[in-house]
Amino acid sequence: MRALLERVADRIAPEENPSGVVYGIIVIGALLAAESGRHETYLDTLLSAAIAAALYWFAHAYAETLGRRLTLHERLSVRTLARELARGWGIVRGAALPLAVIAISWAAGAAQQTAVTAALWSAIASLVAFELIAGIRTRASPRELAFEAAMGATMGVAILALKIVLH
Repeated sequence: MRALLERVADRIAPEENPSGVVYGIIVIGALLAAESGRHETYLDTLLSAAIAAALYWFAHAYAETLGRRLTLHERLSVRTLARELARGWGIVRGAALPLAVIAISWAAGAAQQTAVTAALWSAIASLVAFELIAGIRTRASPRELAFEAAMGATMGVAILALKIVLH
């Protein structure tokens, strides 16, 4: 059973820059928590979330590039920026699942507010899942797995708290 879980974990969690995926999930989760789903159209919701994810991705790459340039006294180059954009692509990947949930909900005819809520919960479930994947990869004990799942759930509760405070 553990071998099966490890294979599943390897398919879901990227080996290269998994922290970017986690950042993407958290950013989209926070954005969706702030989203009311009452005044905007589905298209507005999808576009604003996609633009926010892209902006965060670019901002992260820009900050890494500028920080490196300040530290190493390097000149700005397309190659340097492109390298950081490629490294940070996980941010966009992390945002993809909640965005897909919104798109599928739209196609299924769900109410927009329901779609936003479902996408928010998919982000929270993803955080818990990634904690469990990390635990599986380290061969954590059941007690350690429970602790790791609780850490993901804590981040999820923080995202939900944002939603409660804003609405």
